Amino acid sequence: MKENEENITPENEVKVPDNAYRELKEGEEYKPILLSTKKYPEINAWTIVWGILMAIIFSAATAYSGLRFGQVFEAAIPIAIIAVGASTIAKRKSALSENVIIQSIGASSGVIVAGAIFTLPAIYIIQERNPGIQLDVNFFQIFLASLFGGFLGILFLIPFRKYFVSDMHGKYPFPEATATTEILVSGAKGGKQLKLLLLSGLIGGLYDFCASTFQFWSETISSRWMAWGDALANNHKFVFNMSGTGILLGTGYLIGLKYAAIICAGSFLSWWVIVPLLGQYGAADIVAMGPEEIFTNYVKYIGIGGIAMAGILGVIKSAGVIKTSFGTIFRGKKGATEEETKVLRTQRDISMKIILFGFLGILVLMGVFFAFGGLNMNFTQVLVGLLIVFAFAFLFTTVAATAIATVGSNPVSGMTMMTLILSSFILAAVGLKGPAGMVTALIVGGIVCSALAMAGGFITDLKIGYWIGTSPYKQQTFKFLGTFVSALTVGGVIIILSDTYGYTGADALAAPQANAMAAIVEPLMSGGQAPWMLYIVGAVLALLLDMIGIPALAFSLGMFLPLQLNIPLLVGGAIAWFIGSRSKDEVVNKARKDKGTLLASGLLAGAAIFGVISAILRYAGVTEKIAMPESYIGTTPFNVLAVVMFVALCCYLIAHSMSGAKSKK
Repeated sequence: MKENEENITPENEVKVPDNAYRELKEGEEYKPILLSTKKYPEINAWTIVWGILMAIIFSAATAYSGLRFGQVFEAAIPIAIIAVGASTIAKRKSALSENVIIQSIGASSGVIVAGAIFTLPAIYIIQERNPGIQLDVNFFQIFLASLFGGFLGILFLIPFRKYFVSDMHGKYPFPEATATTEILVSGAKGGKQLKLLLLSGLIGGLYDFCASTFQFWSETISSRWMAWGDALANNHKFVFNMSGTGILLGTGYLIGLKYAAIICAGSFLSWWVIVPLLGQYGAADIVAMGPEEIFTNYVKYIGIGGIAMAGILGVIKSAGVIKTSFGTIFRGKKGATEEETKVLRTQRDISMKIILFGFLGILVLMGVFFAFGGLNMNFTQVLVGLLIVFAFAFLFTTVAATAIATVGSNPVSGMTMMTLILSSFILAAVGLKGPAGMVTALIVGGIVCSALAMAGGFITDLKIGYWIGTSPYKQQTFKFLGTFVSALTVGGVIIILSDTYGYTGADALAAPQANAMAAIVEPLMSGGQAPWMLYIVGAVLALLLDMIGIPALAFSLGMFLPLQLNIPLLVGGAIAWFIGSRSKDEVVNKARKDKGTLLASGLLAGAAIFGVISAILRYAGVTEKIAMPESYIGTTPFNVLAVVMFVALCCYLIAHSMSGAKSKK
């Protein structure tokens, strides 16, 4: 496709507008970097080929990392960096507009992988643990489950695009979208900003790499290091854990103090109130557990109940948005002039009529898949399965998008757990039990999980496009291509890795999320019980929080996520507040905050890139040879150095952000 290449914004004018990351004042309008009234090269051979290549490479890499080591890294940031590098080497004149599309197509990989590996390997896990049970899954089923889920996620999210990226402008921090946008813009602009981003990326990458790969210091700072801390955890079920990683520190900075504090409030309630109470006054088997086990086996489910209720509340509150969005299907009138129907390039979505036909098409194809795809479902069960998929995908779409917009982390595993529990209960009620019920529930869960992962990831792409000035309908159209390629790739990778390593034995795949899903589905399909009371407690808590004006989803996320992942967010948010409030001159505060945003984005980018390198080294068996000896792990220097290095990283972020900006008053 050839577009007008004369209307390209000169590189020296490329910058993120001042009002990009804040709420707009009365009467103020956001104008993207690329003008809405002009055309820019977006879809061409360069963007399609690079987008597909990124989707293939990162689908394979992320699937391997997630199954082998339990770590799923975000693909959007590394892809953005590679796109910038490739366009720089090729001296592309329209790099900014093209790189957004490359990133959008390629980023399908991470979300499709998450949707697939969190659920579908559970079929292999149950089979290996129970040789007498015959569970069958093939490439065709894995591919279609990922494909249908990804397509549904795209279609469900499009009607909400305007609400999240435009109507709520500045109300959500969008940490990952902010980091990726800074990378793309700095790459297009070059000069001092790019150097600063690269330096911060190198520091963040090497910092996390030294901890995770070389193991020079501990990745987690814990009160269990001390004898008194270990006794406190064992006797009183109180523990302090904090992941001392650069990627979470940078994420916390981008989230800001407000949301970081709400998330941590939920985490503190779980870990420092409920866990100790259960450990002291619970049943004998609970008292015998450590705080980590109590959280995993009990308290986490309260967070899942809260997330589910937040989803319901989100749908209720979004009723007007939903009505308006889908109402446009019937709004077109015959005889309308071209001027009346004209929409700016940066505000145009895929036609709602196409979306409606897309839903109908997937409904039919999924029905055929359920009936004739080896799942042995009768007509009633097919209808029930379709209802479950569409209901849960629709219910949790806004939750996934809001979570990504707020904290940059999608609680897709928690929402999928809720889906699996309810779908297993419903499917068993219509006759799908035992091995057949397990496979069906996990396939259904895989479709929903992929849809929610896609919805959360795609809102990041659309927000990036909104800030920069990309054509949304082009992002949406070619997102389907990225999803198709990623689904093909991940289907093959799951089968190859499952056959090669398996899920039991010394060299087994970790697959922690899939193991959790297997633990949920197997007993339910064999007559077990779900922790309904814990879900109800979480739901009631979320409802109360919403009534008093506290964001229920952010709080519930904190209750669901491990403590060590949340505390560094609070540290990063506190640093952002400190940097942006030390001067009496607001211009200076803004300059410092913006510089910190670039540095924090670099920390995320560097850690993501080096995370890929670390996964490759693990695959090649190099990590064991270059890491510190086992005798060093857990020693006093190993632990103390973790605190020293994390403090040093915080000091770097503060000092470098505040340097150079001085008041002229």
